[in-house]
Amino acid sequence: MAYNLQPLITILEGILDPHQPRWIVDENNPQLQSLFDKATCLQKLLDSKSSFTKLDTQIREVVHEAEDIIESHMVHHMLSGSDCVRFTLSTPDLQQVTRHLDSLMEQAEKLLEKGDEKMLRELDSAMEQLKLVDKKMPSSSSYSSKSAVLVGIDEDLMQLKDRLIGQQQKKLEIVPIVGMGGIGKTTLAQKLYEDPLIVDHFAYRAWATISQDYNMQQILKSLLRCITGKECDNHTDELKDMLYKSLFSRKYLIVLDDLWSTRFWDEIKMYFPSNNNGSRIVITTRESDVANHADSSRLQHQVQLLSESESWNLLHQLVFGEEECPLVLQEIGRKIAKDCGGLPLAISVIGGLLSKMERSEDVWRKIGDNVIAAISGSDERCYSILSLSYNHLPNHLKPCFLYMGAFPEDYEIIGSRLVQLWVAEGFVKSNGERCLEEEAEDWLKSLVERNLFMVREYKKNGKPKRYNMHDMLRDLCIRKCDEDKCMNGPNKFTFSNLRRMIFHTSVEMEDVNDSADSMTLTRSVICIGFHRAGFPSGALFAARLLRVLDLRDRPFSTFPAEIFEFVNLRLLRVRGYFSMPRGISRLWNLQTLIAPHCKFDEPAELWKLSELRHLKVDEIELLKDEAMNYSVLKKLQSIVSVKVPKDEATSLDGFLKSVPNIKKLLIDDSLRTTSTAIDLSHLHKLEILKFWFMRTISSPNGFGHCLTVIFPCNIRKVVLMACEMILGAWRTLCALHKLEVLIIYNCSFNETGYDEEWELADRDVFPSLQFLHLELLRIVRWKADETNFPRLRHLRVYHCSKLEEIPSGIGEIPTLQLIELEVCSESAVASAERIVEEQSENGNNDLKLRIESSDDD
Repeated sequence: MAYNLQPLITILEGILDPHQPRWIVDENNPQLQSLFDKATCLQKLLDSKSSFTKLDTQIREVVHEAEDIIESHMVHHMLSGSDCVRFTLSTPDLQQVTRHLDSLMEQAEKLLEKGDEKMLRELDSAMEQLKLVDKKMPSSSSYSSKSAVLVGIDEDLMQLKDRLIGQQQKKLEIVPIVGMGGIGKTTLAQKLYEDPLIVDHFAYRAWATISQDYNMQQILKSLLRCITGKECDNHTDELKDMLYKSLFSRKYLIVLDDLWSTRFWDEIKMYFPSNNNGSRIVITTRESDVANHADSSRLQHQVQLLSESESWNLLHQLVFGEEECPLVLQEIGRKIAKDCGGLPLAISVIGGLLSKMERSEDVWRKIGDNVIAAISGSDERCYSILSLSYNHLPNHLKPCFLYMGAFPEDYEIIGSRLVQLWVAEGFVKSNGERCLEEEAEDWLKSLVERNLFMVREYKKNGKPKRYNMHDMLRDLCIRKCDEDKCMNGPNKFTFSNLRRMIFHTSVEMEDVNDSADSMTLTRSVICIGFHRAGFPSGALFAARLLRVLDLRDRPFSTFPAEIFEFVNLRLLRVRGYFSMPRGISRLWNLQTLIAPHCKFDEPAELWKLSELRHLKVDEIELLKDEAMNYSVLKKLQSIVSVKVPKDEATSLDGFLKSVPNIKKLLIDDSLRTTSTAIDLSHLHKLEILKFWFMRTISSPNGFGHCLTVIFPCNIRKVVLMACEMILGAWRTLCALHKLEVLIIYNCSFNETGYDEEWELADRDVFPSLQFLHLELLRIVRWKADETNFPRLRHLRVYHCSKLEEIPSGIGEIPTLQLIELEVCSESAVASAERIVEEQSENGNNDLKLRIESSDDD
């Protein structure tokens, strides 16, 4: 990979920012600015060309040297105790790094010039070899679907054949087949291409393999060879005209296999005439955005991973053919198939390996102990195929992709946590208009669209929440990390000052503790998957340059004050019921603090953290305005939770005015006794709002303080806990036209709390609500229908034991997919069953019902 300089650029941006309060940069400013300019220029040069492999090691060493010099200086001065220090560095140190960057720039520019010529020569040679393959396509290809073992694609074939020949659409249609590398897109396309019904249906068929570094002339020759049966040696423009004329007025099928570039499609699409006769173009690609670019109006056919039974069926056929598998091998054989993760490429490789080995339980169990390692060690073809996806990534996405390799097999990570880690590592570039998290979320989406990350869980509004990656891609990450020495792989510790140390077991951490020198330059320590209590000791104390310390899986009974020595931290995640002592303000660079059950001895210290972006703690009681420095909270985006002190409405007002970029906020109003309006209208980015104990005092219109809340326009999720929902409360919430998720927990619907009723009028409409959660409510009757929730997809009712029934009109909501009940009355359950049954009788089989009773039943 071409090394990413963004972490260094991020450090320099922070120092040179004229608004930063920490450093006085004077005589070193020209050198630092020069270093920043050269690093930025080199990064742009590397971004323009994805491969400078000859320079990777040199770039990595120079960038790390620059980071070490600058951050060591910063940490030294911070630990010296000075609140504001003059930023001075040894001029020779800066000059040496700058000279190294100059040299690398010159080498990169020369490689860029030479590389274009060499690449064209190599590409021409490669395309000449591909001619031999193209000539054999499709009838006698050595990788023909006729000879390939096919499992689990019958449904795919049926759907795709219907799109090719079953539909009556006459205009030209694009049929994209999308999926990760090795999932069988090409095999599926070949099976379609050779199907007798397809052959009879289209007058002309043509196939071309595109690949990453395509040659348009060779591709046109390949297509024309299929159509005319002749070799054409014309120039590219002439070939394009020949292709158009050859297809004009004919009914044709074109397969463009392994499409990577939107640029290629834009260049060739005009030479496929529409003809209005039912012609079709099939494209296979790993990248969803390429498929969308070709035709965003058409549904992509996403090729899925094989199920466990399909995986075993395929492995069985590859190893035994028509023979029976011996009983002694079936259990371990099924495990091996399962461990391939449903990827046909992986199953094909392991099947080829097993077919050549002794059919004994001992031999198979050795393979089964680490299937992914067996695949990697037996066939480089698998690694090469998957590497294409990595090589095609833009440079800014490569470290983000590799980062996922740090986590254990099958590990699912919440997207917001991954984004916070990327930002803390310095991977994400600010463009000035959007915050770093918004940029990183787009990068995460891009990795999903490239079929490198998989979405494993969705939020209640249908947006992705948890992600993981296939084990084969994870193995690719580990191998790439080992090549680039950017982090330790599982159980691999080289004690060579790795920048990132990821611990999956306590034994790994104890091994590293024996060598303090191994972590003096470490920037990240993450503990995953083991729950040994206590603060890790030993070598960790040597890691004074840490940016990330994620100890979520190591609970503490008391907060380890040693953490305050890591003054370079940007992200700190700890777990335990404790009170944080004085000293958190020393972590001047802290962006994210996650300590869910933590309280503070000196909460005012938090407001001195000018870089703070995300804060999740047990509670923070707001202080009087004169005790808080609100001016430094401009970067704060999420905070859980803020406790409003008794009769101190002005503290809340002052706090809210200081967080203009807040996106997620929990307000605990359980102490306050006065009834005062809460104005949130200026918080234009606020999307998630949680209220705890908003109580009615004297308002005749009810809903207590919530009734007088002035909401911003972008609220998407509201959580109400222990609030009073009386009379006109719903008008306030219905006015939130972007509200997608509403959770009502332990709230009351009248002043007495007995025989409660929730009645929605015709004008009480939640226009965008998709998820409604009702829990621990005392309502007996609920009156509502489809007009109140026109877009509801999921209704969840938990522990509402007095509720007599679910309103029958709820079943008429056209978008409703799931009704979920837990510990509800028999009559409420019966009403839900009746709703689903009636919908089924009316032809609506999409509505599902899930019922759970208490554990005591």
